[in-house]
Amino acid sequence: MRAAFAKEIESLSELDERIVLLSGDIGNRMFDTYKGKFPNRFYNCGVAEANMTGMAAGLALCGLRPVTYTITAFNTVRCLEQIRIDVCYQNLPVIIIGVGGGLSYSSLNATHHALEDIAFLRVIPNMTVICPGDAWEVRSAIRAALKIDGPVYIRIAKKNEPLIHNVLPNFTIGKGIVIRPGSDVCFLNSGSLLPSAVAASEALMKKGISVQIVSMHTVKPLDETLLQDIFSKFPHVFTLEEHSILGGFGSSVAEWLSDQINPKGQLTRIGTGDQFMYEAGEKEYAQEYFGITTEHIVEKVVQSMSR
Repeated sequence: MRAAFAKEIESLSELDERIVLLSGDIGNRMFDTYKGKFPNRFYNCGVAEANMTGMAAGLALCGLRPVTYTITAFNTVRCLEQIRIDVCYQNLPVIIIGVGGGLSYSSLNATHHALEDIAFLRVIPNMTVICPGDAWEVRSAIRAALKIDGPVYIRIAKKNEPLIHNVLPNFTIGKGIVIRPGSDVCFLNSGSLLPSAVAASEALMKKGISVQIVSMHTVKPLDETLLQDIFSKFPHVFTLEEHSILGGFGSSVAEWLSDQINPKGQLTRIGTGDQFMYEAGEKEYAQEYFGITTEHIVEKVVQSMSR
């Protein structure tokens, strides 16, 4: 996903001279071509994410379209006050890119885990929150974000994520994308677990369970029209995300659902638990630790449907 971001922001910067890229001391080699083309529109802000966010706000006030980029945990939690006051309070068109969302940097332990960022940012007024499911959705999200005259947070994974789409999808902020139709169960996926959702649906199909998959790439604003349709048709609805089940996409859907009258669907949230991971391991190990692998998803669906 990060390679897709680098290519897309470079292409868009050729078309829009207002775009300025700010990096929190990462992606230096990845942005070499960008720096060569736009030497006056790239700033390595160092390990000073709060300052970088303040700089972005100032650039936006000057009529530019700043994009900040660094590791998710550092580009959100570390500079939350600056995001809230400098950017969102003034409703400035700053795009915040959090790379390595969820457990992408799990081997570096809890300091680099990003399992609370959606919860923090989605409750801030004026903020739009987008969690693309693959590299094609990353490209689409950046294009769409640049059309918004306000703050946007885009949470992406790290590298080598499987592609789900073959081309740029029909992407609209606040509108989910139906990846695969189904009749028994609906998966509402937010972010990088989309390949796991597809794999789980294929495993469940072998058990005679038909699964509809929807990429809910936008956490805020929610696609309420699509949610109303899904919860009126499906008896079992699951939210999937590489984020805590507290405060994330699943919580957002649960909040919406609590205001509905007699919905047909039963909601089950799949995400990480309310706990820190004190061990170190690669992403696959961390997903197993938190119970969000393909196998765990299949098991939870089967258990839910047998109640």
